Amino acid sequence: MLCLRPTGIPRHHQRALYSTLVPSDEITINYKHGLPVITLTLPSRKERCQFTIKPMLMTVGAFLQDIQREDKAIEKVEVFTPDGSAISASTLMEVLLMNDFKLVINGAEYSINPPLKDKISTEHATEMDDIKSMVYRLFTALHLEDHQITRERELMQKIELLKEELLPLEQMKAGISAHVDAKTSRLLWIGLALMSAQGGALAWLTWWVYSWDIMEPVTYFITYGSAMAFYAYFVLTKQDYVYPDARDRQFLHYFHRKAKTQSFSVDQYNKLKEDLAEVEESLKRLRNPLQLRLPVQEISGKH
Repeated sequence: MLCLRPTGIPRHHQRALYSTLVPSDEITINYKHGLPVITLTLPSRKERCQFTIKPMLMTVGAFLQDIQREDKAIEKVEVFTPDGSAISASTLMEVLLMNDFKLVINGAEYSINPPLKDKISTEHATEMDDIKSMVYRLFTALHLEDHQITRERELMQKIELLKEELLPLEQMKAGISAHVDAKTSRLLWIGLALMSAQGGALAWLTWWVYSWDIMEPVTYFITYGSAMAFYAYFVLTKQDYVYPDARDRQFLHYFHRKAKTQSFSVDQYNKLKEDLAEVEESLKRLRNPLQLRLPVQEISGKH
């Protein structure tokens, strides 16, 4: 802020202090170096004082506080629209300077007509955008390596934390999986034993007890019953009865039942595994300069 002491006959300025309507030229607004400069006369010292405004950062409240801070004799300063509506202190000065307004200092009213700022030409705006883009690329080139190192360190620390959380769950899962796998294998061997016993019983009844003429309808109904059982499996599971799929289904059934008894949270385990996979993929993407700027979806689609 720049303050200038006026020269001339003091009594002329003394009469201006008691005026309730001050001419509009008492407050002027000019643009210097692209910033608006508001020049007004301080009531107590009768000095011309300049206030440089940063339109996009400064609010009306901050501007009024600067005026009161410069002249302690100012008890009240307010800003109104031409129709008398008060303007909020949180309003940006950029918005205020778009239209005419009134500045009231200790009851003295100043009508202010801000000048229109020259609009930037299209070519100049394009040049400014190019300069901003160049500055951004230069900043990225200078700081990208540091950013990569910091980001890599953060990802590695996160991987270590996730692995520490997963370690007890992995140990518990391994124990449950071993128990469930043995139980599932035992069930498969029991199924094979039952099928062997059924075949042996049918052979004994066919060749030693009865004849084929009597056992043929029996075997037909056994086959038809087996087909009904497979169809019922499809109705209940919406899957074909394929032996590997049936084994995996039975394994998961036993696993979830065993997990409940041992308080093993399957949801928590799956969430940690997904987070670990995501962080590892981010780290792999960060370390690969060819994939550094590619979206995650494109990278995932290549694997």
